[in-house]
Amino acid sequence: MLQLGDEATLYSLIFVGILLGTRSPVWTVIITASLCLFLAMFRFPQVPSSRTQKVLHPVKGTAGTGKVSVIAHRGGGHDAPENTIASILEASKNGATGVELDLEFSADGVPILMHDETVDRTTSGSGFLSKMKMSELAKLDAAAKHRLRDKFAGEKIPTLEEAVEECIKLQLTIYFDVKGHPDEAAAALKELYKKYPVLYNSSIVCSFEPKVIYRMRQSDPDVVTALTHRPWSLSRFGDGAPRFSSLWKHHWMTVMDILLDWAHHNVLWKLCGVSAFLIQKNFVSQDYVQYWAQRGVEVVAWTVNTQVEKEYYQEVLKVNYITDSMVEDCDPHY
Repeated sequence: MLQLGDEATLYSLIFVGILLGTRSPVWTVIITASLCLFLAMFRFPQVPSSRTQKVLHPVKGTAGTGKVSVIAHRGGGHDAPENTIASILEASKNGATGVELDLEFSADGVPILMHDETVDRTTSGSGFLSKMKMSELAKLDAAAKHRLRDKFAGEKIPTLEEAVEECIKLQLTIYFDVKGHPDEAAAALKELYKKYPVLYNSSIVCSFEPKVIYRMRQSDPDVVTALTHRPWSLSRFGDGAPRFSSLWKHHWMTVMDILLDWAHHNVLWKLCGVSAFLIQKNFVSQDYVQYWAQRGVEVVAWTVNTQVEKEYYQEVLKVNYITDSMVEDCDPHY
């Protein structure tokens, strides 16, 4: 991952790059100054750290510092059908600090919990969410493809509000993972925060798409937010396998990955004013945690699924982590 020290270094490199490209000192100054002005005018400030701490570390340790929070990925998709009320209940029972829940929409605009664009992988149905109304989704068995389908048979796809009400009741922190639909998601979440003000101190909005986070900050600048990132995600799958068989396309997307990684670490986080950075576990180290700490941003790692890893994050790195299971080792979901 490409990391630069401070803003002076960043703008110096940009200045040199533009100068080499344009060979014009005048245009170099104009373009660099315009970039500085743009970031100054349109960036969002971070939410006050006192409130960020309430969200990321709701339970205080004996030394007065926040304990490591353990977040159940998709509600804990290994222990119960993912993104369901059952998974939220299981996560709470098994000691999770909070749950990560995926926000999607039905064809008639109802905010629901679902990770994929289709219902095929997790339910008894088949088809795209964009073509299925809530009345149709309500008839599906959300446990149909789960390894514990007999135990959770008949579990339904919940609406976002149903899930939120359950989390508030159980005092679980919520990591809203927004899959897309920036305008719709921002509007839905804004209404939710208005209806349930407790969410300002007990939830965080996350997304792989910077546009989603920027739109959320525009809609409600008091919401705690985070960018989610996995380096090399454009050119490779989560297990490291290349996405493209075409060599030229693979190399092109690798270049795009480098640029995206640079943007996340040097521009996008500042523009959005995020309070946390959710990063795939393989890229987390003590130096990396310190890099973000110097910028007032906390690292949250995903997906930490073995006991050895969990102990490392709790005892050595001391950062929050997201896991697929609260009770046993399991393979990760990317």
